[in-house]
Amino acid sequence: MARFELKLPKMGESVAEATITNWLKEVGDTIEADEAVLEIATDKVDSEVPSEVSGVLVEKLFQKDDLVQVGQTIAIIEVSGGVVVDAPSEATMEKNGDIETVEKTVEAAKETVAAPQDFSGSEKFFSPLVKNIAKEEGVSVAELEAIEGHGKDGRVTKDDILKYVADRKDSGSKPAVTAPTAAVVKATPITAEAPKAAPVSVNGGDEIIEMDRMRKLISGYMVASVQTSAHVQSFIEVDVTNIVKWRDKVKNAFEKREGEKLTFTPIFMEAVAKALKDFPGMNISVDGDYIIKKKNINLGMAAALPNGNLIVPVIKNADQLNLVGMAKAVNDLGNRAKAGKLKPDDTQGGTYTVTNVGTFGSVFGTPIINQPQVGILALGAIRKVPAVIETPEGDFIGIRQKMFLSHSYDHRVVDGALGGSFVKKVADYLEAFDVNRDF
Repeated sequence: MARFELKLPKMGESVAEATITNWLKEVGDTIEADEAVLEIATDKVDSEVPSEVSGVLVEKLFQKDDLVQVGQTIAIIEVSGGVVVDAPSEATMEKNGDIETVEKTVEAAKETVAAPQDFSGSEKFFSPLVKNIAKEEGVSVAELEAIEGHGKDGRVTKDDILKYVADRKDSGSKPAVTAPTAAVVKATPITAEAPKAAPVSVNGGDEIIEMDRMRKLISGYMVASVQTSAHVQSFIEVDVTNIVKWRDKVKNAFEKREGEKLTFTPIFMEAVAKALKDFPGMNISVDGDYIIKKKNINLGMAAALPNGNLIVPVIKNADQLNLVGMAKAVNDLGNRAKAGKLKPDDTQGGTYTVTNVGTFGSVFGTPIINQPQVGILALGAIRKVPAVIETPEGDFIGIRQKMFLSHSYDHRVVDGALGGSFVKKVADYLEAFDVNRDF
């Protein structure tokens, strides 16, 4: 019998870790090759980890809710036959005098992950980097909350927590931390972490439901975005009558030829990509005091999941796609989002985001920026409205198909002239849509 190490696979360029959300197999269970052993979650998507071999699960090295780094061994599978395994042999370890060291390392790793920190009960915002450092260094939530932050709005930065950890190691104990104001002083001693009590229904009829993992992440992202960016909005009404007529005319032929449904979304995405090429100042991100001009135009497409949560898959190099390619990309990402089949790379690298609030009947909205981007466009519902139509023979009232575009942008780096001109350019492209074009 041989032992195979099941490792956390590489899931994307910028994904270094994942949280175990559920074990699908227990110790002693038989596993087939390519069968899912456990479910994991990154900060964007959920996915399964399949086994590369057939065998029996003999050991789980991590438990549910543990944080695992890419490349770490998650479980041991016992297989029959001459299967090559990743673990060094016992004879090799004895030869190198490493077997005791390895055992100690494994035990230390188990102790480290046995009680992962849970920051969901904290009322303060901490970046993922700061939380990861706190977990690795054993800094409690109470300690972290008491650290004096020197970032924006008093937030704890990487330098703040690293200095705290260094001071603690130098002193050989946990140093007392002086809060900048009385507002952050906790009644509970920092050595005793007090979990936040769940709310209680006063009348006994209210239902208390804890947020799921993704909703907690979304909540953190939204609060952080509002705290980071100076949000400002511009609105514009667009006449999309020509687009509605053209789509009604070609949608059946499009589906028959391409095997894809033609919705309004790819048409709008095409216009946004063109406008971003005209206004590259909107295709940027912010990192501290630096502005990063993005080479590629990667459009994020906010999508609602069946459980009510949101996710933003990304259409890479959107400006290089024709309408057929855009429609295929929109449908593929949308369908996989609903089915929970997105990969981590599908949600990475976005440079600008579009959200369709009109799907839910909203006329317009004020969306929150997807950090570190500087803009997000909300598409309102298309409605039939009376409108003044200008002709060489004079003006008259007619029925037109119209919608609102709502543009939220970061006023730290995007002035009203740029933010307003950009959304106006999107509107111009939509209103100048060629009703005689092919798809």
